[in-house]
Parts: sequence; structure tokens; C-alpha cells
Amino acid sequence: MNWGAVVLLSLIASHRDLDLELLERLSVGAQSVGRSVAAIGAAPTGAVVLATCNRFEVYVEVGAGRDADTAVVETTAVIASAAGLPVADVAASLHVLRGRDVPAHLFSVAAGLESMVVGEREISGQVRRSLTAARAGGTTSTGLERLFQTASRASRDVGTRTGLGAAGRSVVGVALDLAEADLPAWHETRVVLVGTGSYAGASLAALHRRGARGVRVYSPSGRAAGFAHSRGAGVVPDGGLAAALATTDLVVACSGAVGGVLDADMVAASRAAGGGPRVVVDLALRHDVHPSVGELPGLRLIDLASVREQAPAEHSEPVELAHRLVATATDDFEAGRRAREHDAAIVVERRRVLGALEKEAVRLRETAPESTSSDAGAHADADRVVQALRRRTRTLLHGPTVRARAAARRGDDEAFAAAIAELAAIPAPALPV
Repeated sequence: MNWGAVVLLSLIASHRDLDLELLERLSVGAQSVGRSVAAIGAAPTGAVVLATCNRFEVYVEVGAGRDADTAVVETTAVIASAAGLPVADVAASLHVLRGRDVPAHLFSVAAGLESMVVGEREISGQVRRSLTAARAGGTTSTGLERLFQTASRASRDVGTRTGLGAAGRSVVGVALDLAEADLPAWHETRVVLVGTGSYAGASLAALHRRGARGVRVYSPSGRAAGFAHSRGAGVVPDGGLAAALATTDLVVACSGAVGGVLDADMVAASRAAGGGPRVVVDLALRHDVHPSVGELPGLRLIDLASVREQAPAEHSEPVELAHRLVATATDDFEAGRRAREHDAAIVVERRRVLGALEKEAVRLRETAPESTSSDAGAHADADRVVQALRRRTRTLLHGPTVRARAAARRGDDEAFAAAIAELAAIPAPALPV
């Protein structure tokens, strides 16, 4: 029996299954995918896209009476078109989740349990921002709002109760750990940070925590000044990147600029002048740094693939607790969703009975005489009869209503159907004429 009204779907690709280059291709058109999916005619009522350095995921709500399979096919076609890839290749690269698997996965992602570095902190902010972007683009929906808001609450709960992420473990943190051995002491390390987005903010904060003070910011889009001045960093002027590299020990690039930012010739030229970076960290999914930079002698290139290979395992106890908390949050979310979807059938039966009662009460009041004191007594008697019948009727409705709602939360369709049958068997009350 299908009491549900809507279906939640997610189409996901992550570092666990795909190489980062393919993830990059899928993420190229991320900003337009949500709008395009929400606009297709056949199925979705909302779409939210979560695109990070190591995952690309599209969450879709399919409205009542719409075909979920059609939504999957059309959403896949939108992603393929935006990425410039064959539909068949994209379909083979995406996992499709439905039902309970959707919140279970998103809540795990938001808690950092699916990240390259287990418990990383950045992902929870990225989940929040993906919902904000969907709101700004007009593509979110009631079901997706609940899903993503609950994911953020689950993430906070996991962080508070397990301590995951408290030590600053993150993709940025692991990359800097890897870089540290080839650098001077942090307070002496000269850094150029490329980018002004969320990962740049996380990188700058991580550098400051380690004691790095000589950080200058370069932005391919010209936004370095505002970003740097509010965060206590210097600025590399537009067109000044090549010159800045000559007095740099470490480059951290995370802008995702189309076409990249650093190539081997630029870095080699800075090193030929007697300086140049010792380590280049490329945290951009759309590589900011051409891979050939890593072939330069005496220079170390650290990219997301390096982070994935070197990310240390988390202690099992907090991770196991985090998984239990996520499972509980998923159960609660699903119970609430089922209760809301089943509530319409309960409301119909209650309105049938209570609506008839109120109509009878109005009829009784309208037909009672109003001109004498004895008639006033008749009105009082009628009111007492109505109140007594209201109490009796609500008592009759209470038991099967509670049983129906409890069965809905459990997902017990048989018990729900039995409780609805009980409600349907309660006759509409009639007052004496």
C-alpha cells in the first residue's frame, strides 16, 4: 500500500568511486544543474546540488503522482549536458539512492563520515551553503529543506558528542601536515594563497593556527584585497603572481579558476631567479596547478589525490558512535516524514466526523427558539448536549488516531490501515431534533 506523497532521490559520485578528474568534469556545470533539474517538466519539484572538492551530488524531490525513474533519467541527462559527457558514461558514474538511503547518506556526509579525512569540518558548511544556493536559485522544496536542515543538526550533534573534527582534521590540515617536512618553521614560511572561497578561508585559518604570518593572497578574479584585509593577510596585486612566487616557500591553491593558475614555466621561472616555492599544494578540484609542476626538481606537489592516499584513519570508537548518531537521526527523519505523509488520511476521517458534529451543533442552535426565558434554558440544555457529544466523539477518535500516527512513524502500513478503518467506522454524530 502506498500512502506516501513524495519521493526523495539522490544521484551521487564521490572520491570513493571515481578518480578526481572525472569528479571535476561532473562538477563543471554544478551551478546550472539545480536550476535545470528543477525546470524539467516530468518529475522533480525541487533540486539541491552539493559539489565539493571530492564529491558531486544532486538531491531531488519528486512530487506526488510523478515518476521517480523518469526523474532519474532526466536528471542524469541534465548532469551529462552540463559536464559535456555522454549520458551513458554519466549514468554509469552515478549511484542512485532512494528512500531511507537518501537521508542516511547525506547525514553521514554532513558529519564528515564520508570524507577523505574522517570528521573533517569543512563539509558541514558546504552542506549548509548548498541549501542556501538552492534557495537563492529558487530550486529548493519543502522536503529538501527538511532534509538539509536535519543534516546540519545531525552534523552538529555528531561534532558535539563525539569530538570528531575537534583537532582540526581536514583536507587542508592533512595537506599542510604533508607539506611541513619540506618547509622552514611555520613562523618563517612565506605563503601565497590562491583563491578567496570557502576552502581559501579554511586554508588561511589553518595556516594562522600553525603560526604562519607571512601569508599573501592572490585572486584570479580580483577579489584578494577584501578577502585578505578582513583576515589579517597581505595581498598579491593583480598581475603580480609571477613576481610573488620568487619570494615564496609554499603555495596553497584552491581557487578552481577555469584554465588553472600555475604552470611549470611560471614556477620554473620563479625558481631560476633564486627563490620560488619548495611546496605547492593544489586543493582545487579543477586543478589550479598543472600536474607538470610536480616534475620540477626540488619541488613537491601535493594535490587531492595525495591527501586521499595519506589521510590517516580515525579512531574507531568516536566514528562508531558517530555512525550510531547518524542512524538515529535517519530513523527520526524517516519517522517524521512517514507521519506527515500519512497524516492526510487521518485528517480526512477526523474532519468527516468532527465537521458533521459542528454542522449539527449549528443546526440545533439555529432551530432553538430565542424569545423567552424558558427558551434560554433550552439553549443552555442544547449547549450541554453539544459539549457532551463533542467529548464523546473526540474520545472515540483519540484511540485510533494515536494508533494510526504511531503506525505511520513505525512504517507499519498494515497497522496504519487497520487504524484508518477504525476511524472510518466511527459514524458521523447526530444531535436530537
